Amino acid sequence: MTTEHSHSPTLLKPTAPVGIVGYGAYIPRYRLPAIEVARVWTGGRGALPIQEKAVPGLDEDVITMSIEAARNAMKRAQIDASDLRAVWVGSESHPYAVKPTSTLVAEAIGAVPNTQAADWEFACKAGTEALVAAMGLVGSGMARYAMAIGMDTAQGKPGDALEYTAGAGGGAFVVGPAEESLALIHSSYSYVTDTPDFWRREYQKYPEHGMRFTGEPAYFKHITEAATGLMEATGTTPKDYRWAVFHQPNTKFPQRVAAQLGFSPEQIQPGLLVPVIGNTYAGAALIGLTAILDIAKPGDRILLVSFGYREGTGPRWAGREDPGLHQAAHADRLRNLCALPRQASDEVGR
Repeated sequence: MTTEHSHSPTLLKPTAPVGIVGYGAYIPRYRLPAIEVARVWTGGRGALPIQEKAVPGLDEDVITMSIEAARNAMKRAQIDASDLRAVWVGSESHPYAVKPTSTLVAEAIGAVPNTQAADWEFACKAGTEALVAAMGLVGSGMARYAMAIGMDTAQGKPGDALEYTAGAGGGAFVVGPAEESLALIHSSYSYVTDTPDFWRREYQKYPEHGMRFTGEPAYFKHITEAATGLMEATGTTPKDYRWAVFHQPNTKFPQRVAAQLGFSPEQIQPGLLVPVIGNTYAGAALIGLTAILDIAKPGDRILLVSFGYREGTGPRWAGREDPGLHQAAHADRLRNLCALPRQASDEVGR
């Protein structure tokens, strides 16, 4: 069924059609195997939530990684950076408490001075919130192009469960008019509550979390409500989508929620990157989307469902257009970035 409920008051849809003109990702080369974390803290006992995670080099942070992803996105978009009217970066690990990441990124890619710039925070949903804002800015006619980035160097307290999965990486997207886009953004829907399962107070180095409380009342409740809400509002079912990407804090959660909603393992497998790069927080859902866009064909529908602790979820329905548009040969494909790992321990003692 694909009959849209055109007057849904909760569906966010731009006045003018918009889409993704260019996209890019960045993943640090270094990897920390989960079995090494287990060796240190448990003597190697117990199940492992992922295989390994990406960790930043000593000279990498959210700013440098955002610049790399943004440059990749601009290679595909093939537009002048000075035409960007917004550069927005979503993260929960901005390097500065007072100094925006976005202005440095905008400066590095040549988007200054005639552009909006702002940093976004919403735990793991900050990047997709920036994407929805870019969708609205372009769809309203206020801008022709806007850039949204989701990027993190995730943190986990030593010995905590998060230390196994907290990775680094993310994605960048250039949003523009539909006629120039390689993938159309159809609509968005958001489901938000104050469910305090994950937080970090000022001056604390590591976040706290509600252990298993982060599962049923947080992740699964919000993901299922948001995905169901969007599909009901658009008159679609899981069978109408070729691909789906769910926020991936570990391997089991997105697999389980996909099955609960009626999606097959084949629909989510290409975008399920957490086993090999870890949970990239604000970049987790977006980096999965870049992997899907690398292989999607014309007519493919994609469901993207992000999630941010404390607490909100926002699915987006996108459709792949002409795969020949904006496919710069020198723009890194996501799987190429995943295929360049280097053990973090390689640098020890050098």
